[in-house]
Amino acid sequence: MQLDFSKNINIESLFPENEFEEKVISFLKDWFSHSETVSVQTSGSTGIPKVFEIEKKRMLNSAKMTCDFLGLKEGDTALLCLPVQYISGKMMLVRAIERKLKIIISVPSSTPEISENVEFCAMTPLQVQNSLNKIHLIKNLIIGGAAVSEKLKNEISTILQFSNSHTRIFETYGMSETLSHIALKQISPVQEDYFTIFNDVEISVDERNCLKIFAPNLNPEIMQTNDIVELMHFDSAQCDKKQFKFLGRFDNVINSGGVKIFAEELENLVKKHIDRDLVFLGKPDETLGEKLVLVVEGKNEENLKSKIYNLEFPSKFHIPKEILFLEKFPRAENGKVLRIEILKLI
Repeated sequence: MQLDFSKNINIESLFPENEFEEKVISFLKDWFSHSETVSVQTSGSTGIPKVFEIEKKRMLNSAKMTCDFLGLKEGDTALLCLPVQYISGKMMLVRAIERKLKIIISVPSSTPEISENVEFCAMTPLQVQNSLNKIHLIKNLIIGGAAVSEKLKNEISTILQFSNSHTRIFETYGMSETLSHIALKQISPVQEDYFTIFNDVEISVDERNCLKIFAPNLNPEIMQTNDIVELMHFDSAQCDKKQFKFLGRFDNVINSGGVKIFAEELENLVKKHIDRDLVFLGKPDETLGEKLVLVVEGKNEENLKSKIYNLEFPSKFHIPKEILFLEKFPRAENGKVLRIEILKLI
Protein backbone atom coordinates (compact mmCIF):
# COMPACT_ATOMS: atom_id res chain seq x y z
CA MET A 1 0.00 0.00 0.00
CA GLN A 2 1.18 3.52 -0.79
CA LEU A 3 -0.51 6.70 0.41
CA ASP A 4 0.06 10.14 -1.11
CA PHE A 5 -0.76 12.85 1.43
CA SER A 6 -0.02 15.59 -1.11
CA LYS A 7 -3.46 14.66 -2.47
CA ASN A 8 -6.83 14.20 -0.81
CA ILE A 9 -7.18 10.63 0.50
CA ASN A 10 -10.54 9.00 1.15
CA ILE A 11 -9.72 6.80 4.14
CA GLU A 12 -13.03 4.95 3.87
CA SER A 13 -12.15 3.77 0.36
CA LEU A 14 -8.90 2.09 1.43
CA PHE A 15 -8.89 -1.72 1.46
CA PRO A 16 -6.23 -3.34 3.64
CA GLU A 17 -4.44 -6.43 2.36
CA ASN A 18 -3.04 -7.51 5.72
CA GLU A 19 -3.33 -6.95 9.47
CA PHE A 20 -0.71 -4.19 9.53
CA GLU A 21 -2.50 -2.18 6.85
CA GLU A 22 -5.68 -2.57 8.94
CA LYS A 23 -3.87 -0.97 11.90
CA VAL A 24 -2.58 1.86 9.72
CA ILE A 25 -6.07 2.61 8.41
CA SER A 26 -7.49 2.41 11.94
CA PHE A 27 -4.97 5.01 13.13
CA LEU A 28 -5.73 7.28 10.16
CA LYS A 29 -9.45 7.09 10.96
CA ASP A 30 -8.67 8.10 14.55
CA TRP A 31 -6.40 10.89 13.32
CA PHE A 32 -8.97 12.40 10.96
CA SER A 33 -11.80 12.02 13.50
CA HIS A 34 -13.16 14.95 15.58
CA SER A 35 -11.19 13.84 18.65
CA GLU A 36 -8.34 16.15 19.63
CA THR A 37 -6.21 13.27 20.95
CA VAL A 38 -4.98 9.80 20.00
CA SER A 39 -3.90 6.91 22.24
CA VAL A 40 -0.23 5.93 22.40
CA GLN A 41 1.32 2.89 24.10
CA THR A 42 4.80 2.89 25.63
CA SER A 43 7.14 -0.01 24.87
CA GLY A 44 7.68 -1.07 28.49
CA SER A 45 11.44 -1.34 28.08
CA THR A 46 12.13 0.97 31.05
CA GLY A 47 9.01 0.29 33.11
CA ILE A 48 5.46 -1.03 33.02
CA PRO A 49 3.81 -0.46 29.59
CA LYS A 50 1.14 2.22 29.72
CA VAL A 51 -1.31 3.91 27.38
CA PHE A 52 -1.83 7.66 27.39
CA GLU A 53 -3.63 10.28 25.30
CA ILE A 54 -1.66 12.77 23.21
CA GLU A 55 -2.98 15.93 21.58
CA LYS A 56 -2.80 15.78 17.80
CA LYS A 57 -1.52 19.35 17.57
CA ARG A 58 1.53 18.39 19.67
CA MET A 59 2.25 15.41 17.40
CA LEU A 60 2.10 17.77 14.41
CA ASN A 61 4.57 20.08 16.18
CA SER A 62 6.94 17.13 16.65
CA ALA A 63 6.53 16.08 13.02
CA LYS A 64 7.36 19.60 11.82
CA MET A 65 10.55 19.67 13.94
CA THR A 66 11.86 16.45 12.37
CA CYS A 67 10.85 17.36 8.82
CA ASP A 68 12.43 20.83 9.13
CA PHE A 69 15.66 19.42 10.60
CA LEU A 70 16.00 16.92 7.74
CA GLY A 71 14.80 19.31 5.04
CA LEU A 72 11.92 17.10 3.89
CA LYS A 73 9.51 18.68 1.42
CA GLU A 74 6.06 18.04 -0.05
CA GLY A 75 6.02 15.11 -2.48
CA ASP A 76 9.05 13.35 -0.95
CA THR A 77 8.65 9.60 -0.39
CA ALA A 78 8.89 7.93 3.03
CA LEU A 79 8.91 4.28 4.07
CA LEU A 80 6.96 3.08 7.12
CA CYS A 81 8.29 -0.23 8.50
CA LEU A 82 7.64 0.24 12.26
CA PRO A 83 4.64 -0.94 14.33
CA VAL A 84 1.90 1.69 14.53
CA GLN A 85 0.79 0.82 18.07
CA TYR A 86 3.87 2.69 19.33
CA ILE A 87 4.80 6.36 18.95
CA SER A 88 7.57 5.56 16.44
CA GLY A 89 5.19 4.16 13.83
CA LYS A 90 2.43 6.68 14.52
CA MET A 91 4.83 9.58 14.10
CA MET A 92 5.98 8.33 10.68
CA LEU A 93 2.38 8.67 9.51
CA VAL A 94 1.96 12.07 11.19
CA ARG A 95 5.15 13.35 9.49
CA ALA A 96 3.76 12.20 6.16
CA ILE A 97 0.50 14.04 6.88
CA GLU A 98 2.22 17.24 8.13
CA ARG A 99 4.72 17.45 5.24
CA LYS A 100 2.38 15.97 2.57
CA LEU A 101 4.68 13.07 1.80
CA LYS A 102 4.07 9.90 -0.16
CA ILE A 103 4.46 6.97 2.21
CA ILE A 104 5.04 3.31 1.44
CA ILE A 105 3.41 1.00 3.99
CA SER A 106 5.59 -2.07 4.61
CA VAL A 107 4.76 -4.79 7.16
CA PRO A 108 7.20 -4.39 10.10
CA SER A 109 9.93 -6.99 10.02
CA SER A 110 13.49 -7.41 11.28
CA THR A 111 14.40 -7.30 7.56
CA PRO A 112 12.38 -4.42 6.05
CA GLU A 113 11.42 -4.55 2.40
CA ILE A 114 13.29 -1.72 0.63
CA SER A 115 12.77 -1.91 -3.11
CA GLU A 116 13.06 1.69 -4.29
CA ASN A 117 14.70 5.02 -3.48
CA VAL A 118 13.03 6.97 -0.66
CA GLU A 119 13.82 10.32 0.94
CA PHE A 120 13.02 9.27 4.51
CA CYS A 121 12.76 6.21 6.76
CA ALA A 122 12.96 5.32 10.46
CA MET A 123 14.30 1.95 11.65
CA THR A 124 15.52 0.10 14.71
CA PRO A 125 19.23 -0.89 14.91
CA LEU A 126 18.32 -4.52 14.18
CA GLN A 127 16.46 -3.52 11.01
CA VAL A 128 19.45 -1.45 9.87
CA GLN A 129 21.82 -4.34 10.62
CA ASN A 130 19.74 -6.59 8.38
CA SER A 131 19.42 -3.95 5.63
CA LEU A 132 23.02 -2.78 5.20
CA ASN A 133 22.98 -3.69 1.51
CA LYS A 134 19.89 -1.49 0.96
CA ILE A 135 20.39 1.61 3.14
CA HIS A 136 22.03 3.46 0.24
CA LEU A 137 18.50 3.70 -1.23
CA ILE A 138 17.42 5.92 1.70
CA LYS A 139 18.36 9.61 1.60
CA ASN A 140 17.60 10.36 5.29
CA LEU A 141 17.54 7.47 7.77
CA ILE A 142 16.88 7.88 11.49
CA ILE A 143 17.61 5.03 13.92
CA GLY A 144 15.79 4.71 17.24
CA GLY A 145 14.34 2.27 19.75
CA ALA A 146 17.76 1.28 21.11
CA ALA A 147 21.34 2.55 21.14
CA VAL A 148 23.36 2.15 17.94
CA SER A 149 26.42 0.01 18.68
CA GLU A 150 29.94 1.06 17.67
CA LYS A 151 30.16 -2.05 15.51
CA LEU A 152 27.01 -1.10 13.56
CA LYS A 153 28.26 2.48 13.12
CA ASN A 154 31.48 1.18 11.61
CA GLU A 155 29.62 -1.23 9.32
CA ILE A 156 27.37 1.61 8.12
CA SER A 157 30.37 3.82 7.41
CA THR A 158 32.21 1.06 5.55
CA ILE A 159 29.31 0.01 3.33
CA LEU A 160 28.31 3.57 2.38
CA GLN A 161 31.87 4.46 1.40
CA PHE A 162 31.61 2.03 -1.51
CA SER A 163 28.06 2.91 -2.60
CA ASN A 164 28.55 6.50 -3.80
CA SER A 165 25.46 7.25 -1.75
CA HIS A 166 24.33 10.64 -0.42
CA THR A 167 22.59 8.91 2.50
CA ARG A 168 22.50 10.75 5.81
CA ILE A 169 22.00 8.60 8.91
CA PHE A 170 21.11 9.85 12.37
CA GLU A 171 20.72 8.28 15.80
CA THR A 172 17.69 9.65 17.66
CA TYR A 173 17.17 10.69 21.28
CA GLY A 174 13.68 10.74 22.71
CA MET A 175 10.87 8.84 24.40
CA SER A 176 7.12 8.42 24.17
CA GLU A 177 6.59 11.51 26.35
CA THR A 178 8.59 13.67 23.91
CA LEU A 179 6.52 12.29 21.00
CA SER A 180 9.39 10.38 19.45
CA HIS A 181 12.68 12.35 19.46
CA ILE A 182 13.86 15.84 20.39
CA ALA A 183 17.46 15.50 19.18
CA LEU A 184 19.48 13.82 16.43
CA LYS A 185 23.14 12.77 16.20
CA GLN A 186 24.66 12.12 12.78
CA ILE A 187 26.29 8.72 12.22
CA SER A 188 27.07 9.06 8.52
CA PRO A 189 28.67 10.59 6.51
CA VAL A 190 30.00 12.39 9.63
CA GLN A 191 30.15 10.52 12.94
CA GLU A 192 29.20 12.95 15.73
CA ASP A 193 29.61 12.51 19.50
CA TYR A 194 26.89 14.95 20.56
CA PHE A 195 23.14 15.06 19.94
CA THR A 196 21.82 18.35 18.54
CA ILE A 197 18.45 19.36 19.96
CA PHE A 198 15.63 20.76 17.83
CA ASN A 199 14.56 24.40 17.85
CA ASP A 200 12.05 25.32 20.59
CA VAL A 201 13.52 22.69 22.93
CA GLU A 202 15.40 23.68 26.10
CA ILE A 203 17.65 21.35 28.08
CA SER A 204 19.36 21.43 31.49
CA VAL A 205 20.58 18.95 34.10
CA ASP A 206 19.64 18.18 37.71
CA GLU A 207 22.01 17.55 40.62
CA ARG A 208 22.69 14.02 39.27
CA ASN A 209 23.63 15.45 35.85
CA CYS A 210 20.48 13.83 34.47
CA LEU A 211 18.85 15.55 31.50
CA LYS A 212 15.79 17.79 31.95
CA ILE A 213 13.77 18.65 28.85
CA PHE A 214 11.40 21.58 28.34
CA ALA A 215 9.61 21.35 25.02
CA PRO A 216 6.32 23.25 25.47
CA ASN A 217 5.19 22.52 21.90
CA LEU A 218 5.39 18.79 22.67
CA ASN A 219 4.63 18.49 26.38
CA PRO A 220 3.47 21.23 28.80
CA GLU A 221 5.54 19.74 31.64
CA ILE A 222 9.29 19.78 32.25
CA MET A 223 10.40 16.20 31.62
CA GLN A 224 12.96 14.80 34.03
CA THR A 225 14.93 11.88 32.64
CA ASN A 226 17.28 9.40 34.29
CA ASP A 227 19.80 9.88 31.48
CA ILE A 228 23.19 11.17 32.61
CA VAL A 229 24.54 13.63 30.04
CA GLU A 230 27.32 16.08 29.35
CA LEU A 231 26.07 19.42 28.02
CA MET A 232 27.78 21.53 25.38
CA HIS A 233 26.55 25.06 24.73
CA PHE A 234 27.35 27.37 21.85
CA ASP A 235 26.60 30.89 23.04
CA SER A 236 28.06 32.92 20.21
CA ALA A 237 25.82 35.10 18.09
CA GLN A 238 26.66 32.98 15.04
CA CYS A 239 25.67 29.65 16.63
CA ASP A 240 22.75 29.03 18.97
CA LYS A 241 22.48 25.24 18.74
CA LYS A 242 22.62 23.20 21.93
CA GLN A 243 24.12 19.75 22.18
CA PHE A 244 24.61 16.98 24.70
CA LYS A 245 26.47 13.70 24.97
CA PHE A 246 24.63 10.69 26.45
CA LEU A 247 26.76 8.94 29.09
CA GLY A 248 24.32 6.36 30.49
CA ARG A 249 21.12 5.83 32.43
CA PHE A 250 21.19 6.65 36.14
CA ASP A 251 19.33 3.36 36.72
CA ASN A 252 22.21 1.50 35.06
CA VAL A 253 25.04 3.16 36.99
CA ILE A 254 26.87 0.45 38.92
CA ASN A 255 28.30 1.42 42.32
CA SER A 256 31.04 -1.12 42.95
CA GLY A 257 33.08 -0.49 46.09
CA GLY A 258 32.29 3.23 45.89
CA VAL A 259 33.32 3.55 42.23
CA LYS A 260 30.51 4.68 39.90
CA ILE A 261 30.61 2.83 36.58
CA PHE A 262 28.56 3.79 33.49
CA ALA A 263 27.34 0.50 32.02
CA GLU A 264 26.66 1.89 28.53
CA GLU A 265 30.16 3.36 28.14
CA LEU A 266 31.75 0.00 29.00
CA GLU A 267 29.37 -1.79 26.63
CA ASN A 268 30.38 0.49 23.75
CA LEU A 269 34.04 -0.20 24.51
CA VAL A 270 33.63 -3.98 24.44
CA LYS A 271 31.29 -4.00 21.42
CA LYS A 272 34.04 -2.43 19.30
CA HIS A 273 35.87 -5.75 19.62
CA ILE A 274 33.17 -8.37 20.31
CA ASP A 275 30.45 -9.25 17.80
CA ARG A 276 27.82 -10.15 20.42
CA ASP A 277 25.05 -8.38 22.28
CA LEU A 278 26.10 -7.80 25.89
CA VAL A 279 25.26 -5.87 29.07
CA PHE A 280 27.20 -4.83 32.17
CA LEU A 281 25.21 -5.25 35.38
CA GLY A 282 25.69 -4.72 39.11
CA LYS A 283 25.14 -8.04 40.87
CA PRO A 284 24.42 -7.67 44.63
CA ASP A 285 27.59 -8.34 46.63
CA GLU A 286 28.17 -8.22 50.40
CA THR A 287 31.65 -6.69 50.12
CA LEU A 288 31.37 -4.35 47.10
CA GLY A 289 27.68 -3.52 47.30
CA GLU A 290 27.48 -4.34 43.60
CA LYS A 291 29.84 -6.63 41.73
CA LEU A 292 30.53 -5.69 38.12
CA VAL A 293 29.48 -8.57 35.87
CA LEU A 294 29.30 -8.83 32.10
CA VAL A 295 26.53 -10.91 30.55
CA VAL A 296 27.07 -11.96 26.92
CA GLU A 297 24.30 -13.24 24.68
CA GLY A 298 24.98 -16.64 23.11
CA LYS A 299 27.00 -19.73 23.91
CA ASN A 300 29.82 -19.85 26.47
CA GLU A 301 33.21 -19.52 24.76
CA GLU A 302 36.42 -19.48 26.81
CA ASN A 303 38.42 -17.76 24.05
CA LEU A 304 35.83 -14.96 24.06
CA LYS A 305 36.33 -14.53 27.79
CA SER A 306 40.10 -14.28 27.30
CA LYS A 307 39.65 -11.69 24.54
CA ILE A 308 37.46 -9.55 26.79
CA TYR A 309 39.82 -9.74 29.77
CA ASN A 310 42.69 -8.65 27.51
CA LEU A 311 40.91 -5.48 26.37
CA GLU A 312 42.19 -2.11 27.57
CA PHE A 313 39.66 -1.01 30.21
CA PRO A 314 39.73 2.53 31.74
CA SER A 315 40.89 1.13 35.10
CA LYS A 316 41.02 -2.11 37.07
CA PHE A 317 37.61 -1.23 38.54
CA HIS A 318 36.06 -1.45 35.06
CA ILE A 319 37.22 -5.02 34.42
CA PRO A 320 34.27 -7.40 34.97
CA LYS A 321 34.64 -9.58 38.06
CA GLU A 322 32.63 -12.25 36.27
CA ILE A 323 31.62 -13.00 32.67
CA LEU A 324 28.39 -14.92 32.22
CA PHE A 325 26.62 -16.21 29.12
CA LEU A 326 22.90 -16.25 28.42
CA GLU A 327 21.60 -18.12 25.36
CA LYS A 328 19.01 -15.44 24.53
CA PHE A 329 18.39 -12.03 26.09
CA PRO A 330 14.82 -11.12 27.09
CA ARG A 331 13.66 -8.18 24.97
CA ALA A 332 10.69 -5.83 24.71
CA GLU A 333 8.60 -6.00 21.55
CA ASN A 334 10.58 -3.11 20.04
CA GLY A 335 13.85 -5.01 20.49
CA LYS A 336 15.19 -3.25 23.59
CA VAL A 337 17.13 -5.51 25.95
CA LEU A 338 15.41 -5.89 29.34
CA ARG A 339 18.26 -5.43 31.83
CA ILE A 340 16.16 -6.05 34.94
CA GLU A 341 14.98 -9.39 33.57
CA ILE A 342 18.57 -10.39 32.79
CA LEU A 343 19.63 -9.50 36.33
CA LYS A 344 16.83 -11.71 37.66
CA LEU A 345 17.94 -14.58 35.44
CA ILE A 346 21.56 -14.48 36.62
